[in-house]
Amino acid sequence: MPQIKKFIIIGLDCLAPQLVNSRFVNQLDFFNKLKQSSRYGTLRSTIPAITVPAWMTMMTSQDPGQLGIYGFRNRGSYDYNDQVIANSTFIKKPLLWDILGEAGLKSTILNVPQTYPPKPIKGNLVGCFLTPDLNSDFTYPKELKKELLLAVPDYQIDVNNFRTQDKEWLIKEIYKMTKARFKAAKFLLESKEWDFFMAVFMGPDRLHHGFWKYFDEEHPLYKPDSILKNVVEKYYISLDKNLEELLNPYIDNEEIAIFIVSDHGAKAMKGGFYINEWLMQEGYLKLIETPKKALKISHDIIDWDNTYCYGEGGYYSRIFLNIAGREPRGIIKENQKKDFLEELKKKLEAILDDNGICMNNKAYLPDEIYHETNGIPPDIILYLGDLSWRSQGTVGTSRLYTHENDTGPDDANHAQDGFFLLYHPGIGENWLDHQAIYHIAPTVLEAFGIKKPNHYLGTSFWKSSFYEE
Repeated sequence: MPQIKKFIIIGLDCLAPQLVNSRFVNQLDFFNKLKQSSRYGTLRSTIPAITVPAWMTMMTSQDPGQLGIYGFRNRGSYDYNDQVIANSTFIKKPLLWDILGEAGLKSTILNVPQTYPPKPIKGNLVGCFLTPDLNSDFTYPKELKKELLLAVPDYQIDVNNFRTQDKEWLIKEIYKMTKARFKAAKFLLESKEWDFFMAVFMGPDRLHHGFWKYFDEEHPLYKPDSILKNVVEKYYISLDKNLEELLNPYIDNEEIAIFIVSDHGAKAMKGGFYINEWLMQEGYLKLIETPKKALKISHDIIDWDNTYCYGEGGYYSRIFLNIAGREPRGIIKENQKKDFLEELKKKLEAILDDNGICMNNKAYLPDEIYHETNGIPPDIILYLGDLSWRSQGTVGTSRLYTHENDTGPDDANHAQDGFFLLYHPGIGENWLDHQAIYHIAPTVLEAFGIKKPNHYLGTSFWKSSFYEE
């Protein structure tokens, strides 16, 4: 394999492979140029297919169960009210840049999810969208913050409140954030010493959630005559041009390799399913009293002495059982758990949509899909309609289906397959489908001649043969 001295990863959160490789392919000149010397295709994400934990899975080659991270919010204990946000302190496995640092290589890291609060590295690090605000200490070393804000005074952590009806404001904010992030990436690439560089851009994710229905003819809320119908296409074209400007100095160089990756994809959201309303209809969940209006499920309104399980909303649903001796007021006996899970799984996967057609749900049991289950996993991870439906945690609606979102306007759900492109001038064009997210870190290590740790799940894309996961 080639002798690589520098490696760049550009992460594009939620970038949709069907848009890069098909829908907008004729407008993306730089992507097409890179493909001529790349192995590229679809990258199979984690279960669940969500930003946290997908990026950290990518950087550790470990599955969510091994990391003990099952989404943004995780149970801190079996108490009903104990939920915590998974930030960098949750990561107990060595990250890619930790291994590189032990080998004497320097890294510069920008906005990789779950890097706040910042931990020391051999190099420089700018924390992610979990940073509360610009007044926080979100860089390592601390003095890097002053340098960054001096070079990029309009630096923006994220687009706050991106689930909004004010679409004019939203698109301006997405472009503003993207422009500042590229400016920050350029500043760090040019001013810092690095062997490994990685930056993640959140713009595609915020764009998809805000504007998918305006261009996708298959979206149930598609608006063909909207003035916003070209917003997504124009953003992808802009992204292509920004990437060209940023990466042009580093292509056609035998000593440099480049990854462009997304942590998951995107697809039209058909609607929302009120998981807790269904659980109540099936007799699994009981409230202290019937709500007079729709409200978010909360643990103080649940009649725990008569509740078998409850669900959380989101792009996927997490279902938690009420186990005797585990939860404070559990009622399912431990020796009943296996049979109960089998019964519930069967019913969840048989749910019909609002047209009476099987949703094709998939109910995953953590013990069956992860190599380990550290922390406190959900008892069931539920994909509704292959991620075409969002889980609604709200109760008090007296219905099961909606074509709105209970946490604000949202047009898209996550898709299991993201995008990857490994560029090097010595590689011929090669399409690879459904490659595992675990392969990214070992590919970088092999490029630097570093043996991958034994605990890694993935192999390297430099190999002559590839396997699917």
